[in-house]
Order: sequence, then C-alpha cells, then structure tokens
Amino acid sequence: MAPAATTDTVLSARQRFFNRGELAEGLVAAPILRSWQRCAEQGLDVSDPPRVEPLSAPALRELQQRHDLLRRMTRPEIDALRADAKLTDSVVILTDAAGLVLDMAGNTVFADRASKVALRPGVPWSETATGTNAIGAALVERRPIAVHGAEHFFNPHRILACAAAPILDPRGVLAGVLDMSGHASVRHVHALGLVRLAVEQIEHRFFEQGFSHCTMFRFHRDRELLGTAREGILVFEGERLVAANRHALQLIQFDWSALDRLTAPEVFGRAEPSGVPRQMRTEAGLDVVCRVIAPQSPGIARTAKSRPPASRPHGAPEPLLSSETQAALARAVRLLEADVPVLVQGETGTGKDMFARAAHGRSNRAGQPFVAINCASLPESLIESELFGYEEGAFTGARRQGQKGLLRQADRGVLFLDEIGDMPLGLQARLLRVLQDKAVSPLGSGRPVPVDFALICATHRSLGALVKAGQFRQDLYFRIAPYVIDLPPLRALPDRRALVRAMWQRLGGAQAGVVLSSDVEDRLAAHDWPGNFRQLSGLLQAMLALAEPGQMLDAAALPPDFRRGTETPVAAGPAEYPLSHLTREAMRAALEACGGNVSRAARQLGIDRSTLYRRVLRGRGDG
Repeated sequence: MAPAATTDTVLSARQRFFNRGELAEGLVAAPILRSWQRCAEQGLDVSDPPRVEPLSAPALRELQQRHDLLRRMTRPEIDALRADAKLTDSVVILTDAAGLVLDMAGNTVFADRASKVALRPGVPWSETATGTNAIGAALVERRPIAVHGAEHFFNPHRILACAAAPILDPRGVLAGVLDMSGHASVRHVHALGLVRLAVEQIEHRFFEQGFSHCTMFRFHRDRELLGTAREGILVFEGERLVAANRHALQLIQFDWSALDRLTAPEVFGRAEPSGVPRQMRTEAGLDVVCRVIAPQSPGIARTAKSRPPASRPHGAPEPLLSSETQAALARAVRLLEADVPVLVQGETGTGKDMFARAAHGRSNRAGQPFVAINCASLPESLIESELFGYEEGAFTGARRQGQKGLLRQADRGVLFLDEIGDMPLGLQARLLRVLQDKAVSPLGSGRPVPVDFALICATHRSLGALVKAGQFRQDLYFRIAPYVIDLPPLRALPDRRALVRAMWQRLGGAQAGVVLSSDVEDRLAAHDWPGNFRQLSGLLQAMLALAEPGQMLDAAALPPDFRRGTETPVAAGPAEYPLSHLTREAMRAALEACGGNVSRAARQLGIDRSTLYRRVLRGRGDG
C-alpha cells in the first residue's frame, strides 16, 4: 500500500488544515481530506488524543456471537491473508458495521504495538471514535481506502499504514470492514489490492445459501469471469429483484435503489432458466454470458448444512480413484467400522476430502452425519464455542437453546479433521481429551456429554516433522495416526489418459456433445499437474465453458503453455524442490502463458484469483 502523497506533502497539508483552517486541496487524496473535515465537524480535537475503552470480555464475546455469520463467511479470506500479514509485520482485522473490531490475526509483534494505540478486538474504529483511519473512512465512503501515516487524524496513529474495504451484503447493507494494517515505515504495496480481492470473495460467498427459492442470474461480459467473484449476480423472487452484488449493478448501470422495484423482464426479457452458460443480451443492449438458475421446489430444497456433496467441481470424485487408492479406501472403511482412526496424507488437490467422504459413504455410518472441520481456519476466539458447544446461559449473548458444537454434531457419524497439522497447540490438548474420554464438555456445563464418532484426519504436512519441532503433540499424533494412507499425486497415476476421459465425462462434456481430440488427451495426460485433481478439473471446466455444443476440441483449445508443449518440472524428491516452490513456479508459468491475465490463469489452475495474486505477485507460495 503505497502512500498517496509524500510525508512532507501530508505534513504541509496538516499544517494548512489544522493550523490555518485551509482545505489543502491537492496535497492529500480527496477521501482523506473529506474525512478530516468530518472529524473536525464532529468536534474532534487533533491535540486531544482519542480515549477509547475496549469492551469487556463478556461484551466482546456477545458481540462476536451476534456477528457469528459474518465471522464464518470471512474466515477463509482472513486465514488466507494471515500468512501475508505475518511476513509483512501486519495484522488482518475484521470489524462490524459500526467499526467495532471483531477479530485480528497476523504478526503478533506488530499486534502488540498496535494494541498501544487501541487497535485490538473490542475497540471502535469508526471516525467518530478514532478520527480518520481506513476502517472508519471505508464505512463512511463505502469504498476501499488506504490511510498512511500522518494521513490519520490523531498523531498517535501515525505509526499505522492501513488499507480497508467495506463488506456489503446482498441487499447492499454494510456488514463490516476487512482491513490490513502494518507499520507506516514499511511499504505495504499490495495491501489494498489483497483486501479488495478478499472482500470480493466474501461478498460472492453470501449468495451460496438462502436463495434456493429464487431465480438467480450469474453473468458477465467476459465468459472467463463467469463463476468467479467478479461475475454479476442478480436474484429475483418471482420477478422482483431482491438481492444483487456490486458487479451486477455496475454492469446493468443501476444502483442499490433498484432492489424491490426492478423486475427480471426489465433486465433480461423473458429468459428461460438454464444451468448452461449462454450468450444473452439485456434489455439495455448489453451482451453478456449468463447462467440462469431456476428456483428449487420446496420438496427439493435443502439447507446448506444438510446438502450432500453430490457434485464437487474441483475435487477428485470417488469413481475416479485409482485401483491402488480404491484398495486403500476399502481398508479405511474397515478401520472406521472397527473404530480405528485414519490419517490421510497427500499433496494439495489430491482429493483427501473426497476420500474421507467416500469412506463415510461406504461405511456402516453412511446414514449418519459427516462433519468436516478445517483446522487451519479456526480462529482462537471461536474454538471453544464452535467445536465444543455451550449450554443455555453460558455467557452473555448465548443462544437461548444453547449450541451443540461441531464435535457433538458428528455423534454416531464421521468426524473429518482437515489440515490437522495446522491445529493450534491449545486446541490439540482439548481434542486429545475428547478422543481419550469419548466425551465433550460444553461451555457452561461441568457435565461431559458422551460422543461416538469415527475419526479421519488429513494433512499435506509432515506431522512427524511437526512433532520434532514441538508444533504438534506427540501423544495426539499417536492417537490419530495408528494407520496412515498416502494419496498419490496425479502425476504418479499410471493411466492418466483414462482419468482425463473419466473426468471429462463426469463434468458433462459428453452430454454437451463436446469431444476431446486424441492430441488433447495426450497432452493433458502428459502434463505433471502440480495442482493435482483440482488443477485438472479447473482446466477441463474452463475448456467446456468455452466450447460450442458438438465441437471437437483440438490443441487450439488448450492454454498457450500446453500448445507450446511446456510442462512444469516436478522434483524427484522434496528435499531438492519443496512443494511451495513447484506451486509458485506453476502459477508463474500459467500467468506468463496467459499474457498476465490473472483471471484466465486462475481459471486454468483451478484456484481463486486472490490466491494467484497473493502467491505470485508477492513472490511466495505455501504449497
């Protein structure tokens, strides 16, 4: 996040504004100047530092519980930004719509420094409380904003360089703010871009549930952006527009006032539902590629929690497992039925999640719950209540009926702990106690509740190395890993051509009458696929989306790097080239082959644009 003006220019602007009462236009960015004016009009005195008190622990917990949905929706992005924040001496911050800090993650050293200026959970960072700052300005301006050093209203905040973007729900209502803050002495070049990309992903995720009874239009002028966080989304209940995202309103040239008054025929005419992307023209003459998703009937619609994973476009479906993996799956089923935990290891994208679901589906617990928990995305402040649940009245703001917690939801079924290697040490001790006692003690209750679940854990990391480094409990390792299953990477499978055909069939290529030529099958089978099944599936989906019905796809349908016959080198052993290096090099090659088009490269790799932006443009990768 580069400062908008030099330090001398900002100091000159401050002197003119605060000492002489002049507007200092042109010396600082217009949003900064407007914020200074608002703060001055509210009676804030630049010479009198803000005096804010953090919420008490019970009040903070109540606030966090009240915004539980927002915290869940933003957790993947906060988790993804956490590594960048640690490397740049920064922190990632989530606030509510009033600017109250809900969560903070990142560099603990800088977090300690930030706490000295009250940048910590439970403290308000609205303009009225703490003057000009990125969080408060983003709330007022409803746009992404960076505030650097002396651009802050109060002098103590000059140590901060902040970038924030507001989060809008599908009704255009402010839900909160995502912010990345670091020390002003460091140039945080990409902070604002990273935050904006993360917010786009969050707002896109808002539409994953709650609209099954509505007709949804997902569209964009660029076919390659369909299905990404940049696509426009309009939701109609009957014919009335009830929800939208910012990209959609920009494309059709309306604002949020269109909600509840605009109708589907006024935008798209009499469009018939179709899950297949097709070329359409809006009533205003805009040519777009659009998927029209029909509402589900009441008998078909299910809640998000009960919906089975029938189709996973980026996964490795059970029918496509190799013969060796099928044998391992049979062993896993026998172990689950004997109540023996299973540890599944494999590179990113090898289908560990699908393997666990397949084992559950084939076991004698198939009719019972399958509860998946990503250990890498559990913030410390949510661990106890989310995993272990709580009783009625356990704390202020607790739900009247209490909450079972995820571990109790897995009772009689299968508990899948993904990325177990990233579980915090404190949580490891609690989990070990549950596994030993087969009982969970909810918050607010001294009475343990018996639980019965089969356990599958998964990781792409070496737990043995983590144990030696003191980052994973040895006693927990022995408890969860009496039997280890290694999933092979895609490049190690013997008949990859058959796999390509099977995946193409499963994705609907044959049903659409689109055929892969022998040359294309050979090239795909010969590639090394550092992203494994996820990468291959993403590329096949992109090819299918770009194809015409009945077309035979030849080499011209492949991305440029495939047409050149280049492949990403894969190391013979992890000591020579770590997986993070291979992943980063694959991303760089894809980006170069796509002429710098981040969206196209991300679709080719089967990953989010924010992931590609973060790992390649920042020159790093974590595998």
